[in-house]
Amino acid sequence: MERITDLERSYVLEVLNSQFRTSAGSNMTKRLEQRFAEVFQSRYAISFINGTATMHAALAAAGVGPGDEVIVPPLTMASTSFAVLHAGSIPVFADIDPYTWTIDPKSVEKRISPCTKAIIPVAIYGLPADMDAIMDIAKRYNLFVLEDDAQCFLGYYKGRIVGSIGHAASFSFQSSKHMSSGEGGMIITKDEDLANKIRRFNSLGYGAVGAAAGKGKITKEIIQDPKYERHVSIGWNYRMPELCAAVALGQLERLQDLVNMRIKVAKLYAEAVRECSWLVPQAVPQNYIHSYWAYVVKLDTNKVDWYSFRKKYIELGGDGIYAAWQLTYLELAFCNHSFHMDQSQVYSHGICPVAEFIQPRLLQFKTNYFCLNIAKQKAEALSKVIEFFGR
Repeated sequence: MERITDLERSYVLEVLNSQFRTSAGSNMTKRLEQRFAEVFQSRYAISFINGTATMHAALAAAGVGPGDEVIVPPLTMASTSFAVLHAGSIPVFADIDPYTWTIDPKSVEKRISPCTKAIIPVAIYGLPADMDAIMDIAKRYNLFVLEDDAQCFLGYYKGRIVGSIGHAASFSFQSSKHMSSGEGGMIITKDEDLANKIRRFNSLGYGAVGAAAGKGKITKEIIQDPKYERHVSIGWNYRMPELCAAVALGQLERLQDLVNMRIKVAKLYAEAVRECSWLVPQAVPQNYIHSYWAYVVKLDTNKVDWYSFRKKYIELGGDGIYAAWQLTYLELAFCNHSFHMDQSQVYSHGICPVAEFIQPRLLQFKTNYFCLNIAKQKAEALSKVIEFFGR
């Protein structure tokens, strides 16, 4: 299969043929948002320039601001915590589950303080967090839950599609994701008031925009009025371009096939490691459906050194192994830094001992192969590495 097909090309050409006339409006964006809301079982979908702006806007729209605390996992892209900082708030790191590697609800509850306003659970590698437990905590403490589902398209949690459980959910269309427009993102929510606030934050605070799909543009009748008061609130220009929306719409219409291909690739890796005692896959609890943005295993470094494994895998025909991201609070931009005068958590070693143990042992295998024969070669290379070091 191809990553980009004639469907996406035809939608891009449709936009180009419009000559970007203002009268053409944001037709492609409207179509994308309407379809995305349908697929992910939400009332509203609002498109963005990327999947970090999405979270910034959602937090701001929920009233999360300076001095507020937002509980986040440390094992993910730093963008999750950057969005908290963009809102003027303080990231507070909770530890991860030792088997699923998603944020641990017990650790979340221990981190709650009078300043806590929100939780951002991340569906890491395509696996959702324990959302029932998180939503129960949020209800008891009156907290806003923003799902970061950048790596999880068409994943399921106990029969519910991932993205439909929290108060809002963020998706990314960056180039490595299940569906991509090069860059881009989407926020979904069932809350009309929240959606209106997100749309205005996304669109320079314009009063004429609203929650419904296609309400991101302003008509000539309104904008040409000399008495028109444009800005009802402070906002950013986070809108998705029509060309990106065109590509994203084509990808959305092919999304099930794109996700299925990644699941097929993950199954090849899973078969390769099935009887290996020193490679432990990410645990998938009962009634969860993993969408496999990547296939990830934990390496027993007492058996094989991480760098030795990577070197041998490349020698035997594999692509380079990706390490898990450095834990966010140990990144140079965070470690031993204070972002707010009331910040209580010191960003240094020891905050999340489970995550600190697991992160240097993770091996991330790519699943974004669009030729199954190539993926089979990579899985065979993995099998050869396992045979080399011994099962």
